[in-house]
Amino acid sequence: MSEEKEEASFGVLPIYDEPEKMGDVPESPDASSQQEHHARSQLGEVCSPPEQPLGSLRQHGPAYQEMTCASPQQWDPQALDGSELPATWLSKAESEDAASGFSPPPGTEFGQPCPSPGPAEEVLSFLRAIPPVPDDVVVRQRAPHKSWKVGRLRHGKKVYAVAVSGSTHHVYTCGHGYIRVWDESALHAWDQAPRAQLNFQDRDSCVFTCKLFPDERSLITGGLSQSLTLWDLAPTPRVRAQLASTGPVCYSLALSSNAQICVACFKGFVEIWDLQNQILIRKHEVPIYGSQCVDITGNKLWTGGEDTKLYSWDLRSYQRLQQQDLRHEILSITHDPSEEWLLVGLRMSDIVILHTNRKEKFKAVLQKYVYHHNLKFASCGSYFVATMNETIRCIAAPSLHRLFQVEESAHILCCDVSSDNQYVVTGSKNSATVYQLLY
Repeated sequence: MSEEKEEASFGVLPIYDEPEKMGDVPESPDASSQQEHHARSQLGEVCSPPEQPLGSLRQHGPAYQEMTCASPQQWDPQALDGSELPATWLSKAESEDAASGFSPPPGTEFGQPCPSPGPAEEVLSFLRAIPPVPDDVVVRQRAPHKSWKVGRLRHGKKVYAVAVSGSTHHVYTCGHGYIRVWDESALHAWDQAPRAQLNFQDRDSCVFTCKLFPDERSLITGGLSQSLTLWDLAPTPRVRAQLASTGPVCYSLALSSNAQICVACFKGFVEIWDLQNQILIRKHEVPIYGSQCVDITGNKLWTGGEDTKLYSWDLRSYQRLQQQDLRHEILSITHDPSEEWLLVGLRMSDIVILHTNRKEKFKAVLQKYVYHHNLKFASCGSYFVATMNETIRCIAAPSLHRLFQVEESAHILCCDVSSDNQYVVTGSKNSATVYQLLY
């Protein structure tokens, strides 16, 4: 497969200052239609769906309303130029259609409904036969509306990496010389002792990065050390294996969704490990200044760093697939739970949002120089957390409404969100701060 180089060209997305309003009780169909109209005006949908009678929505209940009225889950684009459509972003394919003289069919201009036939009578009869679904059993992805600072974990040294379990609510703070383990009671305290301290054999070792396994029973750490360390966390934390690495400093780790493959990022190369058999599969060279961050989505490996370029690699053939110049140093890379979208945090605090398979990319522009930029998607996929220097922002996806913002007194070096979406934990100069999310 040939390598593809792309010049970065983005649709610009605003992060809305006003928090997204959340409702805890089922809404009436009228309120739902008003919110839908507001969402359409923000998303700038080119095509409007066929209008449905209000009576039919009331008749079929929330499940039917969700099928007929829900907007597609897409990122909210804003045009770069005021002369363009105010809330649409043209993909490369659409631009090529326009250049070749392609004109859309009548009725598809901005703000006009698409000529779409209504559902057949057989379909409507089938839907009418489906009993209404009670409101209390309809599953909706929630997003928090604010946070509550509930505790501080006194690590004693800089916290370079942190992990929080959703099943046990244990927190692992990592840094120079040791890892401290905190149980749930410590999360709601300000000066409680850790449950355990895991000392490194080499006291000069320092953990810069850690990844909790999906089952939350194992942890892998890397940093200033001659090896990656695989930890068993239950019933008591202990070292399962030391994976001898070929580089002096591991900057970043990435796990595959099944936790069988781990990629460790070093200066100028990555190591690809089979964790099940604890063997090194391959040492793969990458650009020396493009190896600060790493992530995995499906069969693709992503790397980036000081050279401002985002690289994607095929994990089967190890060929470079793409190279995109993002114009600023890359400080963090993460993906959403579906592995469909990638978030890239830049030195100028911008967040690049790109599709992992299609040629779609956007940028949320903040234009503020930062020393530390961390990104973490919630497991539910409805929001992500971005920390930039002393600021924590919780941002809804895909609407990019700012759900809440918190300022800390020191630079935030790392962050994590529990898999049950109840806690955010940040690490700084000598402690970790615990926030409980309120819904």
